[in-house]
Amino acid sequence: MRRNSSSRARKLLLTLAALGAAASIAGLGTFATFTSSTSTSNTIASGTLTLTAPFSRLGTGASPIAPGDTMQRAIDLSYSGSISFASATLTTSASPSSLLDTDATNGLQIAIDKCSQAWTEAGPPYTYTCGGSTSAVLASRALIGSSMALSNLTLSAGSTDHLRVTLTCPSGAGNTLQVQSSTVSYTFSDSQRDGTDQ
Repeated sequence: MRRNSSSRARKLLLTLAALGAAASIAGLGTFATFTSSTSTSNTIASGTLTLTAPFSRLGTGASPIAPGDTMQRAIDLSYSGSISFASATLTTSASPSSLLDTDATNGLQIAIDKCSQAWTEAGPPYTYTCGGSTSAVLASRALIGSSMALSNLTLSAGSTDHLRVTLTCPSGAGNTLQVQSSTVSYTFSDSQRDGTDQ
């Protein structure tokens, strides 16, 4: 009887030892995994879209004007930011207003030209000649307009366009345009280039 109890105890101990060994092996399998990692970083910064007029005669008025008179004023548009533009527009308005700007036919007409270099100025009264090549930016039309598309501009970041704005009082303007006065505001607006790969 004592022998059977001893044999049973020995079997129980062997079984417990086997279970302990199996648990140890299972534990080793849980923690013995291969790992690897890498990391990197980059800096992303947005650019600037900047339109300025470092030189402008548009603030210089003219008086008295008569039918057939022209008024020339130079302005430089500088794209001084780090992002180029895609297009440019001009919006003009008048306050106070008069027949000089509300009469689309006999009132003031506007045209804009560009010179490939700075305009040569004479005056006052101001006139401008181009020592390089000229191109049309805005064809002659009624002075007042909203978001008028401008063409043949450079629009590249770091560049400058040299413009000559010409206002003309049509020779057909009648007596109703006498003793009229308008203060005209010019707003040049540009939009950024299309998105691109960087």
